[in-house]
Amino acid sequence: MAQLTLAMDAAAGDGTIAVLRAGKVVAERRVMMRSADEERFLPAVLDTLREAGGSVETIEQIVCGSGPGSFTALRVVGAVAKGLATGLEVPLCAVSSLALTVAASDATTAAGSRWLSVLDALRGDQYLALVEVGAEGAITAVHALGLSPAIEM
Repeated sequence: MAQLTLAMDAAAGDGTIAVLRAGKVVAERRVMMRSADEERFLPAVLDTLREAGGSVETIEQIVCGSGPGSFTALRVVGAVAKGLATGLEVPLCAVSSLALTVAASDATTAAGSRWLSVLDALRGDQYLALVEVGAEGAITAVHALGLSPAIEM
């Protein structure tokens, strides 16, 4: 069975999980992170791996959003990522959550494109970064632009 890449993030509040095989998304899921009664993220990771036809043993590498974003949600996702990577002895790559929003879609990875990536920072602010896509369709640069007052559209 082909090895899988597990990608996860929670910068925007909800947890997101994607499983990739040979660079293509084969399963994905969004998880509400806040719950007083149960931990939802790790079970959702396992369900997404099953949906992709894999298991934790088939994970070849883990990609985890490093923020900026929701502090508590990012800590939960980071702990799951680090625990899995350490236990499975696979590489763990921390990536800007602003870059992951661009990398998440074929529509935004056109060769040579540039994107303004925006995440809600709450309290009327937003996080901004300019994300550049190279000739091969991979993210080549992330220029953090910092925090800005939210712009109403």
